[in-house]
Parts: sequence; structure tokens; C-alpha cells
Amino acid sequence: MKTAIIDLGTNTFHLLIVEEKEVFFKESIPAKIGKGGISDGVISEEGIQRALVVLKYFREMIDNQGVSLDTVFAMGTSAIRNAGNKDAFVQRVFDETGIKIQVISGDEEAELIALGVKQAMEIPETSMIMDIGGGSVEFIICNDEKIFWKQSFEIGGQRLMDKFMKSDPISMRSVQTMDDFFREKLLPLANACHQYAPKVLIGSSGTFDTLIDMRYMKEKGQLPASDEVSFDYEIKEFYRAYDELIFKNHLERMAIPGMIELRVDMIVVAMCLIRFVVQTLDIQRIRVSSFALKEGVMAKVLS
Repeated sequence: MKTAIIDLGTNTFHLLIVEEKEVFFKESIPAKIGKGGISDGVISEEGIQRALVVLKYFREMIDNQGVSLDTVFAMGTSAIRNAGNKDAFVQRVFDETGIKIQVISGDEEAELIALGVKQAMEIPETSMIMDIGGGSVEFIICNDEKIFWKQSFEIGGQRLMDKFMKSDPISMRSVQTMDDFFREKLLPLANACHQYAPKVLIGSSGTFDTLIDMRYMKEKGQLPASDEVSFDYEIKEFYRAYDELIFKNHLERMAIPGMIELRVDMIVVAMCLIRFVVQTLDIQRIRVSSFALKEGVMAKVLS
């Protein structure tokens, strides 16, 4: 029996259709439901319209693949769970597409991300998974056996852009202000790292995928194969990419091989967050997983 998983992210909606463990269809489309409303705690009418266009298309694909609506799992994350109009949004999506959205908590999101990452790679030593969404950022300290600590922080890329990215290129003053903001907001993470001492950062999906694509284009002139889902990423390469991205404007960033339109602006604040985490939490090694929330939902559903 085929199953469809929809991850309704703040920036991007992802659709995955699987049977057993075979993937029949996979697509990611920008819906940008956080744009124009996330900082006010609503999904704007324009955001709702963008969401409906994508979800009507997803419904067509679901029907084409012969998936029953009973086996469609649609997960609403940060932008939806924090929206004052979330119930109206969920109802409207159901009325117009027949897709029933399950809004998950930050804790559930973190757990599913960890499960997804574990489908891509083994985690033998205590590591910290970091998933940067448009609305929230999840941190999970774990190994293969156990989650030691997890928390979702409402400091995702769209929120950071709204708050700090007042110019392009971003000003150094904004970067310093962001560091102060992270220091305050991520205090629970700093305390958890002090307790569990993870030395490995595992970046899941999103910005980290783009960093891998940039590195592959620079070194090999091509993108990684679609079945490559886990990577090592050198810290010195991260700092090289950081310098390249932070000091360029939109058009210059867009010209970097491996860059995609969806991520070209948000990657600036995401890089500031990654740099803060690597520098202040004594990270010695970076790994990257292409798998995240939707693969975690898939693993949970299939088990």
C-alpha cells in the first residue's frame, strides 16, 4: 500500500510517496507560508493562496499514484503551529484539497528529524543534529541508541531575516546583534552541550544541502548523486563558504554554482547561526544528512 508524506515547512512543502521503502515520487516546492506574516503570528492571505496552489498540485500527484487519502500524512510545523489563524488554515486546506493536516509540536518535530537523520547515517558518537527551518530550528543531542536532549527554538530563517537582514549584503552590526540574540535564546542549548559535550554537528537538509551542492560544484563541477544522503563537511570549507556568502549581495550569491533561488537570501542568516554554534559550542566536525523530517515520518509510518 502506498503512503504519502507531506512536510509543510515554513518555506517549502515536500511530498514523498513510498511503498515499503521504495520511493515512487518526491518533490519539493516553495510555498513560503511564513513570508509576510510569520513575525506577526499569522499566515497571510497570500501565504494561504500559495499553500493551496502547491497542495492542490500535491493532491493531483497523490491521486495519480493511487494513494488513498487514509494513508496521507501531512505534518504542519512552526509557521502553522504558531499562527493565530492555524485552525482556519487547516480547515481551509481540508475543504479545498481533502488533505488533513496534523500540526505537530516542536518536540515531536525534533524527534522525527532525529529519526529521519538516522535513516541516512549511523551516529556512533554523541552528536548534535541541527535542522534550520524557516520558522524554527531544532537541536537534538543523541547517538544511535538514544536521544539525550532535544528542543525546538522559534528562530528559523524567515524570522531571522525579518528581524536582522535590513540590508543586502548584511551589515556586520546586524551579524553582531544576531550573535547577542543567539547567545540569549540558545542558553538551554549551551547548557545541554556543557552536560553532554557533543563534538560532531550533523546538519540536516535545507541550508546544509546547499553547502554540499556548492562544494560539489566547486570541486567536481557536478551535484552529488541523488542516492548520496550523508556527507562529511570540513569545518575549514564551512568558513570559506561563510566568507563567500556573507559579503556578497543577492545577485552575487545567486551566481555561485550550486545555489538555488529558494535559499539565496535565507542562507545568509542560516550561516550566521551555524557559525555561532560551531564557534561557541566547541564543534570539531561537521556531517550532513539529506534526510530530515519527512524521512522520519516515513520510518515511523512504515514501522
